[in-house]
Amino acid sequence: MAIEKSLIQPEPVISAIINGDNTGILKINGEEHPYEAPDVNDLRQALMKRVIGEAATLNRPVRVTSMDDSGVSYLVVSPTGEVEEEPPTTVPEDASAIIERIPAARAATTTAAAKPATTVVREAAPAAPSSVAGATTRRSIREAESFLAAPSTVEPATQGIRGMLNSLGLSLAPSEDELSEREDIRLASKHFAGTRTIAVVNQKGGSNKTPTVADLAAVFGRNGGSVVAWDNNPTTGTLGWRTEQGDHSRSALDVIANADALLSPTAQSADINAFVHHQSTDKYDVLRSDSDVDGTHEVTAEEVDILHRVVSKYYRLILMDSGNNHRSAEWNRMIDHADQLVVPTTNEEDRVEAALLTLQGLDLKSERSAGLAANAVVVVSERQEGEARLSQETAEKFRPYVRDVVVVPFDPALKSGQIRFGALKRPTRRAWLRAAAAVARGL
Repeated sequence: MAIEKSLIQPEPVISAIINGDNTGILKINGEEHPYEAPDVNDLRQALMKRVIGEAATLNRPVRVTSMDDSGVSYLVVSPTGEVEEEPPTTVPEDASAIIERIPAARAATTTAAAKPATTVVREAAPAAPSSVAGATTRRSIREAESFLAAPSTVEPATQGIRGMLNSLGLSLAPSEDELSEREDIRLASKHFAGTRTIAVVNQKGGSNKTPTVADLAAVFGRNGGSVVAWDNNPTTGTLGWRTEQGDHSRSALDVIANADALLSPTAQSADINAFVHHQSTDKYDVLRSDSDVDGTHEVTAEEVDILHRVVSKYYRLILMDSGNNHRSAEWNRMIDHADQLVVPTTNEEDRVEAALLTLQGLDLKSERSAGLAANAVVVVSERQEGEARLSQETAEKFRPYVRDVVVVPFDPALKSGQIRFGALKRPTRRAWLRAAAAVARGL
């Protein structure tokens, strides 16, 4: 009896619209049924379930006109969930009227969410080999996007109260401060294609150049490795005094003397260890300047080139300490090799003025050095406690002229003796990490 009734019932007019914002409309004989789902797959399943139910009620296959952004498909859906695509010539005569009304129906479904429709996948629901969106229409494989899901998980908090609660078994998300720190660590850990050179310069002595080199090298060394701090001083520099000494006393002059062997094809990566001084806890190496009190050798521009070729072969990141004479050959050749400029200063007036003059001189020197000056990172280190406001005022003076400015708070561990990053207070370590990330952005 049910079969006889279905034979006299008119064929229902069914159309389905799938939008890119996971909303849709199923229209059956003029009656619209809006749908919304968390994602397009759930939306397709919901629409398909309703269409299969309609076919089961009639106890016969039903035709569906389906549309998404890729076009219109004409489907036949059986009561058991089987789906076939029909050629357009077999579509009912009133299908054109349905298609004409689709744009208006689509607009109605997207009023609440002002997101444009995007590509909709048109595969079958799990219960059928296709879907109401017409998955059997083939597309170029070149248009296919990756099937891998984008990473969306974030490791739980490890710092502060949230970190403490997580250690007790909770899984709280990290704070904005912790997320910011993680991003800075990511930047400081980045490996670049080819060696990068950072020149640390200020024409005035006592402007915190050597501590800046040591602390930046420590951040990069602890997070990324393959870092050398090179004391590019014409005479005895202080980087060797402020860092650990290895089991030898070799300096840059010894590297120059052995450059041919170090640059030979048969040289091994460990050969450089005989000439540099490894920092055991901060994970970087130091290339010292000549410390002979009776020495007379002055490093030439050509010898800076030789040294740079050697250290570029053995390290990914080079931080160059410098002297105060911006007219010397080794100072200017250092600038020629630099990819990034760091200008350290304290908040003392003469150091601040010297930092400004250094930037101005580089701006006038050449087009390339002017670009380095504009892209520079200025690091303002507090000379003593209680000068936070003065340091911020100093930082604001530089901000219009350089890419970034970072303030490092006073820390007694930086005043004298060997510089060990782990001995610094947490706010100081965080500031140096922030400075390293700012430098990495320019590389």
